[in-house]
Amino acid sequence: MKKYLSILAVLFFPAFGFTGCQDTEPTKVTSPDGNITVKVRISEGGKLLYEVQSGQQQVLQPSRLGIQSSDADFTQNLEIIGVSEISRVVDNYTLMHGKQKEVTYDANEAVFQVSNVDGKLMEVIFRVSDDGVAFRYHFPGSADKKVIIEKEITSFVMPMNTKGWLQPVSKAKTGFAETNPSYEENYLQEVPAEIDSPIGFGWVYPALFQTNGVWLLLTETSLSANYCGTHLENEGNSYRVAFPQPEEVMPQGAINPEGFLPMSTPWRILTIGDLATLTESTLGTDLAEPAVDVDFSFVVPGLASWSWVILKDESVNYETQKDFIDFAAEMKWSYCLVDGLWDEQIGREKIAELSEYAQSKGVGLLLWYNSAGSWNYAYQTPKNKMLTHESRMKEFEWMNEIGIKGIKVDFFGGDGQSVIAYYHEILRDAAEYGIMLNFHGATLPRGWARTYPNLMTVEAIKGYEFITFGQETADNAPTHMAMTPFTRNVFDPMDFTPINLGGIPNIDRRTTNGFELALSVVFTSGIQHIAETPDGMATVPDYVKDFLTGFPGGDWDETKFIDGYPGKLAVIARRHGNQWYVAGINGENLEKVVKLELPFVSGTNKAVIITDGEEGILSFSQEEISLNENQPSKVTIKPNGGFVMVLEN
Repeated sequence: MKKYLSILAVLFFPAFGFTGCQDTEPTKVTSPDGNITVKVRISEGGKLLYEVQSGQQQVLQPSRLGIQSSDADFTQNLEIIGVSEISRVVDNYTLMHGKQKEVTYDANEAVFQVSNVDGKLMEVIFRVSDDGVAFRYHFPGSADKKVIIEKEITSFVMPMNTKGWLQPVSKAKTGFAETNPSYEENYLQEVPAEIDSPIGFGWVYPALFQTNGVWLLLTETSLSANYCGTHLENEGNSYRVAFPQPEEVMPQGAINPEGFLPMSTPWRILTIGDLATLTESTLGTDLAEPAVDVDFSFVVPGLASWSWVILKDESVNYETQKDFIDFAAEMKWSYCLVDGLWDEQIGREKIAELSEYAQSKGVGLLLWYNSAGSWNYAYQTPKNKMLTHESRMKEFEWMNEIGIKGIKVDFFGGDGQSVIAYYHEILRDAAEYGIMLNFHGATLPRGWARTYPNLMTVEAIKGYEFITFGQETADNAPTHMAMTPFTRNVFDPMDFTPINLGGIPNIDRRTTNGFELALSVVFTSGIQHIAETPDGMATVPDYVKDFLTGFPGGDWDETKFIDGYPGKLAVIARRHGNQWYVAGINGENLEKVVKLELPFVSGTNKAVIITDGEEGILSFSQEEISLNENQPSKVTIKPNGGFVMVLEN
């Protein structure tokens, strides 16, 4: 039985105990390598502040900490009554899919015990690692005491002249069938941090900043069922944690966090360093809860065929889905996704037949479901199958009987606490029945793929389907996709559904086929749904088809950043077993020459590179090259182009 490994070791510096803190001198917590420092203190009026330095550069100016709950006010008139001795936290764990299989988290921790004027206690836990800072609030107390968190004043004050890569929060109950917010707006790139959100509701995570030559990625992780998903709002260069809009709830459900004591907030994490540090960091899973106690041996990452992204609703019929099962089998991909309306246009009996046929071809079937409820008016069915524990159990039992491997649940209702609890309920119930999950029209998963390894992927991005919807999105696609490896896809699996090689009906694609092919490596997802049809794949050279046949997908052992800049260039290397894959995408409409300094090249290595041809954006070229550890190779990338390279073992 395959077990999910999580070992947590706390290595104490000389002793652990709380010591009184009577003045406003800052207490410092430093990373193991000594480069990142957090300073925590009480300011005038009893306000709790922290600030962050990287080397000699200040990356966060003094910023507020605090929470107001139904039980207590921890926003002012506070006193630090104790600070623990610094302890060393080391966590070794294994991820079942993602950019890094075996992970070690190493950080220094300090716990600040804070008292308000009523003598009530709150703990603020800081962990500082070589790649960033994490902190959370913890409220001790009795199990029968229920608390509602009314607001946070947690803030992140950026230095002047900071630049941001920021995605606005959508207005709730807007968009298709009133399904917003679902993290599907365009990022504003390289804008002043003082900018106002154009929609007026703040900014989603992850938020990327560059300040004083240092990069900072701000997000949260370990989002439990009793908390809401938060976002950022700003006044000038001061960003603060904000709660969801009132409409983002289940019927009669809670919007704000609520639960019984003891209670903790999510970890707020700031990844700090250069772009290599950001893209290689695993802080988003390091601070997530370990896997729940379920046998997850059924979790198998891979690629999937999918008709809907190019052929839409009309393709959801028995014969077309059979063709896409054959397509997956021919490409040695693990799965085929049957999208919405399958219950009406195919029927449950025929779906059982399709599942049996898929199994005979070595392909697992995935089915689409509407999350249903009053939070959306989408017409696609099936509906109401996921709403209650009883209805889910009945549906999952049927899936087990006919061999369904996973589901895609769409059109969720936002980030309110009751909606977040709904996600957790689906994840737990699906895990019990060995069902893998894909959430669409959904929130950012915030480390859930570690806690529930059956969560293979989540949309939460303006993905490929939007390119098929309109030319404006297609025009923006190169820079948008060259930005996501530094933002949305750093920590959590992303169902962008990439790679179209044969063209899109009624759309002039701006990306070349070399760019599209490179997305197989640049983007990570536990199940990668491919935006191509059997007819489209038939148009590419055999060597391209061979590259994608049996491709390892989201099953990566190691990741290395090679070169790039958000929105302009992304060159990333990933290892599967002994095989290294290197891929690059050019987000700008100008030719670039990239120097490949590959740390894993030893001596002389042979490699095969596939890039763009000379006959337009749909053409390819291939050549064999030699790599030498003492002489970096150069690769020319066409405007909006890309490449993939495979090193010989």
